[in-house]
Amino acid sequence: MEKKDHMIDKLVSLAKRRGFVFPSSEIYGGFAAIYDYGHYGILLKNNIQQAWWKHMVQLRDDVLGLDSAIFMHPKTWVASGHVGGFDDPQVDCRKCKTRMRADHLLEAFDINADKAPIEYINQELDKLKTEGKLKCVNCGSTDLTPAKQFSLMVKSNIGSPTDALTEENVVYLRPETCGGIYLEYKNIVDSLHPKLPFGIAQVGKAFRNEIIARQFIFRTREFEQMEMQYFLHPSQMEESYEMWHQARWNWYLKYGIPEDKLMWHKHDKLAHYASQAYDIEFNFRSLGGFKEVEGIHARGDWDLSQHAKYSGVTLDYYDQEKNERFIPHIMETSVGLNRLVLMFLDNAYTEEEVDGEVRTVLKFDKRLAPIKIAVFPLLKNRPELVEKARGLYEALREDWMTEFDDSGNIGKRYRRQDEIGTPYCITVDFDSLEDDTVTVRDRDTMEQKRIKIDELKTFFTENL
Repeated sequence: MEKKDHMIDKLVSLAKRRGFVFPSSEIYGGFAAIYDYGHYGILLKNNIQQAWWKHMVQLRDDVLGLDSAIFMHPKTWVASGHVGGFDDPQVDCRKCKTRMRADHLLEAFDINADKAPIEYINQELDKLKTEGKLKCVNCGSTDLTPAKQFSLMVKSNIGSPTDALTEENVVYLRPETCGGIYLEYKNIVDSLHPKLPFGIAQVGKAFRNEIIARQFIFRTREFEQMEMQYFLHPSQMEESYEMWHQARWNWYLKYGIPEDKLMWHKHDKLAHYASQAYDIEFNFRSLGGFKEVEGIHARGDWDLSQHAKYSGVTLDYYDQEKNERFIPHIMETSVGLNRLVLMFLDNAYTEEEVDGEVRTVLKFDKRLAPIKIAVFPLLKNRPELVEKARGLYEALREDWMTEFDDSGNIGKRYRRQDEIGTPYCITVDFDSLEDDTVTVRDRDTMEQKRIKIDELKTFFTENL
């Protein structure tokens, strides 16, 4: 496997150079763990999102769509437990001011402190300090603060920005998108009358005040989630869980992720409301191993019960056939869209030797590629070639994301399109003026063949 640090540097460089991902606010020195998506980045991200939506909503009869607001009533996050317990243990270096996750420091010594009480964490840290083993990950100093709880919630306010934050005007930027689904569950049942089991899916922004937000776009403070909450009778949980377990795994295979780069991670330590929790992990070359990209969780009836308790509104479900009233249980699939962008970039990145030179190419699944077709005139200073190429470009972009390129020689244009992952390049040459054929070059094989212009739409319909 290629060295992690070397690979991540290559991806970050390519992503910026070719307009996929930029550091946010870079002209002001940047803004830590926030990124902007350029032209090719947003096209790739949208294609991934649309592929997810197609398989989660469009091709299913049992899942409905939703787009809930980022701001929700503050009680939402009290009911969900986020206000009182959504935090990580933080340790600071007094010398260089680096912030560290205390549980991650302990993990380096094979001490599992995930979700452990702060008292236990400080007890274990003190033991390591006494032994002289605990050091800053940045400068090596042993002068570290005790661990304290660091809230991951991002506060804002409704009203004048000059108003002080009080209990009356404080709101939170949602730390996850599923809260909006739970709050709209009743409206969806009352308006659309779905029968159990049914799901509600949405894509949206979420925000977390991470202590350590590194690893490029894998862990950021502003990110997008694609979540689906599947509401069911408790007797349906096992069958539904297995169905979604397989469906989500197959989605990755369908879009070109090799099965040997995926693995299931079973959570042994579960949240108090969960009965099962698995993660799908991808083997990132750029991050040095398997990391979570999606979680599939059996959540029980805790979420709706909590919101019913705090809102005073009944959130049960009445089954007319069985004459039974109950609060549905929830099976959840939750995937980070930004992480999938990095996953598909990592998986697609390829270097291969061609004629003594290294060719860098992003071998995306063709359905996900930002640009599907590039059209070149052989020479930019020949108006007849440019005109014909332009006409072809205009015709093709009605159906596919197409790019026109006449900058530099053909070889450089091919390399540029390889680096953004374009599956097919078309060259209009002098023969095209005589016989209405063009050269179509395949990204992965680099094979070229002549195809009649009036057959191109059929060819791309079959191959894209």
